[in-house]
Amino acid sequence: MLLVVDVGNTNMVLGLYDGDRLVHDFRIETCKGRTSDEYHVLLLNLLQLAGVEPSDVRASILASVVPSLNDTVIEAVDRAFDHEIMTVGPGIKTGMPVLAENPREVGADRIVNSVAAYERVKGAVIVVDFGTATTFDCISGKGEYLGGAIAPGMQISANALFASAAKLPRSEIARPPRAIGRNTIHSMQAGIVFGYVGLVDGLVRRLTSEMGTEVAVIATGGLATLIEPDSETIDEVDEFLTLEGLRLIYRRNA
Repeated sequence: MLLVVDVGNTNMVLGLYDGDRLVHDFRIETCKGRTSDEYHVLLLNLLQLAGVEPSDVRASILASVVPSLNDTVIEAVDRAFDHEIMTVGPGIKTGMPVLAENPREVGADRIVNSVAAYERVKGAVIVVDFGTATTFDCISGKGEYLGGAIAPGMQISANALFASAAKLPRSEIARPPRAIGRNTIHSMQAGIVFGYVGLVDGLVRRLTSEMGTEVAVIATGGLATLIEPDSETIDEVDEFLTLEGLRLIYRRNA
């Protein structure tokens, strides 16, 4: 089996692949205070929960946007399995030219998502990833990473609203019944959810115009399913896009 690990700012997502098939996935909180011992124990417990023996995991690959956790996670994985984990970074073969001014600045998760999206559509595509930040990544019809846009994530925006407006209560991010809210909670939800739909559709249309061609739009990340039903530009949602990209990059380097 292949273990893929995606370390994000809010959550860490792990997947186990048997060949090309994702057989198990896990989502845990990204905690910068955990030691490698704690991550080691947590990893073994997750495998036990899935009925998988550590000896069944023959290879692993990591993509991380939290540099302070890289060595911790690498050490935990190395201790759990009898192999060295592959890390997405400079020098690894992705099969995708990166046309950004400074390719080293582009987050590993954005390249991984782009590889998976292009492999799926075999043409121009935009990936919208609803994570701690909401990222928009543009891939040309030739499979080149062109760049993109970064916006504050929905939860970040909501937290800023709750923290800065003393009379507004904290509420969950959920779709309200209508855009015209008839109470404070629904008014806030309308502004956050429908406002974000407008942000996504507006940016996707502008990016598409600059790319100068028709594009497919794939969304991923925890809140993608909340936005997609009201969006006019998102074609599909794939919650495991990053994991699939890690699998593809591992195969290109193994």
